[in-house]
Amino acid sequence: MSVTDPNAAPMRETAFSVRTRRWRELSATILSNPTTVIGLVIIVALLAMAVFAPWLASPNTPDPYQMPRDWGAVRMPPGTPGHVLGTTNQGGDVFYGVVWGSRTSLQLSIVVVSVTVCIGIAIGSIAGLVGGWVDEALMRIVDVFLSIPELIFALAVAAILGPSFSNIILSLCIVFWVKYARIMRAQIILVRQADYVKAATVIGDSKFNIFRRDILPNAVTPIAVQATLDMGNIVLVGATLSFIGLSESGIAEWGVLVSEGQAGIASGRWWASTFPGLMIFLWALAFNLVGDGLRDALDPRTEGR
Repeated sequence: MSVTDPNAAPMRETAFSVRTRRWRELSATILSNPTTVIGLVIIVALLAMAVFAPWLASPNTPDPYQMPRDWGAVRMPPGTPGHVLGTTNQGGDVFYGVVWGSRTSLQLSIVVVSVTVCIGIAIGSIAGLVGGWVDEALMRIVDVFLSIPELIFALAVAAILGPSFSNIILSLCIVFWVKYARIMRAQIILVRQADYVKAATVIGDSKFNIFRRDILPNAVTPIAVQATLDMGNIVLVGATLSFIGLSESGIAEWGVLVSEGQAGIASGRWWASTFPGLMIFLWALAFNLVGDGLRDALDPRTEGR
């Protein structure tokens, strides 16, 4: 019968246990921030609205993203039977637009962030790893893109492509990838100087394995923070483009709803613009709160602050 020596050194943690412990520590740090928790609660509520949209506002049109029109109930105030949040000046149900607009915003955020992060990581990694004239050429292109304000650039591209929600998504993908490329290049150059990367090079590990196992996992932290912040910013920019008429009219999208309701604000019909405007505000606020909390949790300089 073997007896465990109480003075024996503890077993070395496995890679899985280390990752699990770090995730637990990160989660505890994030959840200890009250503003971050508020942001998470808002995000969960908005995601639940998007997921349960077919049950919250049953579509009665072939395309559920097209707002139903009730021309017999135009400009109805909140509380009207069948129109709990009122209607627009074109008979569109505000509640339907708010609920299904959450799906539209979620689709916009996920697609644009996913595409731009992948493009930015790829281009930033190439620039940081290859260096030389390749780095110079790619970064000069990035500088040109960054010299133009995001909203103005997205407005110009969307106007050229034509009024369409799909074209808004494409224009935002064209505009937002550059920041990720710049961040990734800087992180690649920084992480390459770390001792563990130099040690992996000395022992003869391949460049691909060094990048995959040592450089990339330690370079994506700022990317994750920026992506979280952009989840809110992208919806704000997309709603702005929809508001000025660069999306299809009549779709369930918060910017389109605000545009339809703006004419009635001066006449006291505030609801058609107020409710979708409030949703845009909550969406942007929630992801900014979570992004700030994530940045504080991942940045060692803020530890214990």
